[in-house]
Amino acid sequence: MTDTASRTSTRDRLLDAAAELFHREGIGVGVEELCRAAGVSKRSMYQLFGSKDEVVAASLDRRIPATAAHLMPAAGDGRSPRERILYPFERLEESAAEPGFRGCPFVGTAVEVKSPEHPASTVARKAKNQLTAFFEEEARRGGATDPALLARQLTVVFDGCNARAVVQAQGLDGLAVTTAAALLDAGGLRA
Repeated sequence: MTDTASRTSTRDRLLDAAAELFHREGIGVGVEELCRAAGVSKRSMYQLFGSKDEVVAASLDRRIPATAAHLMPAAGDGRSPRERILYPFERLEESAAEPGFRGCPFVGTAVEVKSPEHPASTVARKAKNQLTAFFEEEARRGGATDPALLARQLTVVFDGCNARAVVQAQGLDGLAVTTAAALLDAGGLRA
């Protein structure tokens, strides 16, 4: 194995372990526990990342594509803009009904770090901005009266439903989809 391949696999193991541990237990997980779970030394971690904060941000950033693939409909899938907007809410409903649901990793991490300047907060904003941009584009395609406002409202509902499912430790039972549908109706995207 080349030195580059070894560093990559060490980095991958570290980020995979970090994503799992931080989402399950919070970012208060210690560096020793993280390195033990990843099977890497602290020295290796600090050779790859300057700080634990960088590991938190990198592991969160690495989640963006998988989260988007889970939540977003495929491009050109034939759904109407309204159906495309409701799709992430349907996926949220499914996920929230699963045992051990922990909510949105981006919101959870941003709330935990508290500082908007923290590198992980920057990543969380990037992920949320992508979701809002998706909602806005679909709302525009669907003829919404104010696509930007509707997109921000939909993001608030999405994040609020994530938080509710975690706080109440139960599924959403249609709450996310019906609330988003009501916003779509009010915003001019009728069925």
